[in-house]
Amino acid sequence: MTLSELLKDVEVRKTAGGSLNISGIAYDSRKVKPGYVFVCITGFAMDGHKFAKSAVENGAVAVVAEHDLPTVDVPCAVVKNTRAALAHMAAVYYDYPYRKFGLIGITGTNGKTTSTYLIKAILEHMGKKVGLIGTNQNMIGDTVIPASRTTPESLELMELFDRIARESVDYVVMEVSSHALALDRVASCEYDVGAFTNITQDHLDFHKTMEEYLAAKSILFNISKNGVINIDDSASKFLLENAKCDNIITYGIDGECSLKADNIELRGDGVAFDASFGGETRRVELPIPGRFSVYNALTAIGCCLAAGISLKDSVDGIHTAEGVKGRIEVVKTPGTDYTVIIDYAHTPDGLYNVISAIRGFAKGRIVTVFGCGGDRDAGKRPKMGKIAAELSDFCVVTSDNPRTEDPDKIVEQVLEGVKQTDCDYVAITNRFEAIEYALDHAEKNDIILLAGKGHETYQILGTDTIKFDEREIVTKLLGC
Repeated sequence: MTLSELLKDVEVRKTAGGSLNISGIAYDSRKVKPGYVFVCITGFAMDGHKFAKSAVENGAVAVVAEHDLPTVDVPCAVVKNTRAALAHMAAVYYDYPYRKFGLIGITGTNGKTTSTYLIKAILEHMGKKVGLIGTNQNMIGDTVIPASRTTPESLELMELFDRIARESVDYVVMEVSSHALALDRVASCEYDVGAFTNITQDHLDFHKTMEEYLAAKSILFNISKNGVINIDDSASKFLLENAKCDNIITYGIDGECSLKADNIELRGDGVAFDASFGGETRRVELPIPGRFSVYNALTAIGCCLAAGISLKDSVDGIHTAEGVKGRIEVVKTPGTDYTVIIDYAHTPDGLYNVISAIRGFAKGRIVTVFGCGGDRDAGKRPKMGKIAAELSDFCVVTSDNPRTEDPDKIVEQVLEGVKQTDCDYVAITNRFEAIEYALDHAEKNDIILLAGKGHETYQILGTDTIKFDEREIVTKLLGC
């Protein structure tokens, strides 16, 4: 494949080396092999343009950059946006693999992971082979592929799509993060269905404002044929006004919408409700508690309706769904008279939702063990502290993934919110010791909520990643 062919969908400002045969693409100079084209990507800490010379030394025969590189002695094509260029070049290189299956994308602050698993359950109930890409893991049918980020970089995404397409998959369901949308990781994708769950404060360390955050989310509805939007979220008005989809299904509980939930039952073992669409009503039951589970179910059903699946088949399929790892996950604690629950809640809204759901079936105290991640939006820390303290009977404030920040200072910022309430609390920065404290002081019928880590089996301390699986830790501490 020639460089010109790779760049056919890219806005090129200056062409060079168009007839060169290209054997591969890389944006990391260390991964360049002879015959590759190197794409200079500007990252958070590094500028790929500075590594162009190293890429050439490793065998790159051409470079794609956002400006001329006089020190590089191979052809250099100058483009407006190298991130977008990488996405389009990767799509061409792998022959547009996303066109070989139905592609469904979910964006939103909360609910993405659970919604993708529910959609997968429905589609598999229909006899379809499904690929899944998301926070927990990537999957082809039942085969698990570890995931390093919610949405892979565009080159890895197209490589994964190509691998999935070779397995004769019918649909791919994926989480689409705001970072992926803003950084053009999915710039070349064409979604059959794009869905929006909700938006609450998160990632403002990257997006800076909620307006920028929402604008990033809205990009999905410029590259989707059909849209599915939560009408109860205040952002829906903006999304509906700016969406370029051919058709849109709105869903909700409170607002006027095309897919509606009524007669809702919130139980300790899950939820039940009537789903109405197009004059038809079906009873839905899902073994995941909490009002937010109704929204997640509506997201999944809405996506399947948009993909041409009937309401009956969508509801029948969702009845086969089970819980999702790290989402209100009950840990086995034989011999105890209390319950331990693990949940990924790491935003103010996520924490509010999960504790509220637990409050609906708790018979004793709710003891919440939680912290906030480092090198991330600091503004949400006191908010999460206040929410946890207002809804819990006792709080154990600790670390999450402190990364390069001082974990004690993060805890202090969380405590600013906790101290605005009357809730009793302790602060134990070491997360292992915090969990140990919660278990040692548990009372009959307590629910110990370990919030923030969810599916993660590691903790990031400084620049090091250590093994930290809370399921194993609870088992070890209890001697199970």
